[in-house]
Amino acid sequence: MTVDAIHAVHALNRAYLRLHPVESRQAFNQLSTSDVIELLQLQPASEMVKLWDGLMLEKAISVLQQLPEKYARQILQRGDAVRMARIMVRLGEEERQHMMTFVDSARQRELSSLVQYTEDSAGSLMDPRFLPLYETLTVREALHRIRKLKPRFTRQLYIIDSEGRLQSMVEMHRLALAEARDTLAALAQPVPGLVTATATREEVVAQLETHRVTDLPVVDIAGRLIGIIRYDALMEAVREESSVNILTMVGASRDERALSHVNFVVRKRLPWLSINLLTAFLAAAVVGLFEGTIAKFTALAVLLPVVAGQSGNTGAQALAVTMRGLALREIGTSQWLRIVRKEVGAGFINGVAIALMTSLGVLIWSSSAGLALVIGSSMVIAMVAAAFSGVIIPVILSSLGQDPAQSSSIILTTVTDVVGFFAFLGIATLLSSML
Repeated sequence: MTVDAIHAVHALNRAYLRLHPVESRQAFNQLSTSDVIELLQLQPASEMVKLWDGLMLEKAISVLQQLPEKYARQILQRGDAVRMARIMVRLGEEERQHMMTFVDSARQRELSSLVQYTEDSAGSLMDPRFLPLYETLTVREALHRIRKLKPRFTRQLYIIDSEGRLQSMVEMHRLALAEARDTLAALAQPVPGLVTATATREEVVAQLETHRVTDLPVVDIAGRLIGIIRYDALMEAVREESSVNILTMVGASRDERALSHVNFVVRKRLPWLSINLLTAFLAAAVVGLFEGTIAKFTALAVLLPVVAGQSGNTGAQALAVTMRGLALREIGTSQWLRIVRKEVGAGFINGVAIALMTSLGVLIWSSSAGLALVIGSSMVIAMVAAAFSGVIIPVILSSLGQDPAQSSSIILTTVTDVVGFFAFLGIATLLSSML
């Protein structure tokens, strides 16, 4: 390829990145780490930082670790501070200190103040760059400060006292429409929600859901304003909190990532897999109680997975709906009886409908009315019990102050298997003369 052709390709790449930022970010994340590094080095400094900020977190870490020092310095110095801090906390102490030497002293202080907070805390999500105002300022003076300092766009500006404590807020549109000589005190409104820097991600999400804010101020233990969690960080916290529930439901660690180290994954998962093994033996023990009945009627062994599968799905549906209600504060644990009535009612009606279909299929397959009766009646019992368990397990965990998502699916699977097997094989034993 000629030099002119290379220049043309680079110009086309830069035009595509500039004109199609969303599509280019998606395509950029699909590239290999080596290709990302090569492309970054071809960009002007401002575009390089913007591209790196758009990388997925794990890839951004890998790229930063492999970039030549010249380019790593520019990214560390000019990249988004909040995002950079989230990356710093994932690095080893030695590597973190080495990268801190790439930036100036002001940037070091900024990153150090963010890195001291744990990864899932409000402090790690906040942006320490904000424009504090005093209520004695006039609208003219406030607008002058905004034009001069050009803070990141926000819908709210926060008012502090002489000691830096958060007092109130002013909405940007009210400031723009006010008379120039009005003071901020006349425009001030109460702050609807705030969090301390040590608040967990769950508390941040709860504040967002309660107050429906676009920015969330972060204060220290003395009430001094130290940062703002911006809208994009709030949305990311919501997404991560939702994904955490998926992990903890099945016994994976909330700290695990797609590219986490094998040793970390094994250390976090193995204890729950061991517990799951014990619960599986419990279900097997129930089956063992009816070994004689199964040996006499081998068709029962064929139909066991049918009962377990239907009851498991019913329980999972009730569990998902209940956990979502608890997470979104749509329901409280005091409403458990109402939720149980609804889910058990649905489980019974669905159970009867599924039981009729299953019984008909078994009757055609086995020509045994007794076997059809056994699986039909046990299906209703198992699905009702599963619906009840899907509600009561997260409610009990939440009442005890535990995360309702914590391995709830493992507990639910145990309950549904034990009840389903016991109901199916127990009824079969009682009605063995009809089989």
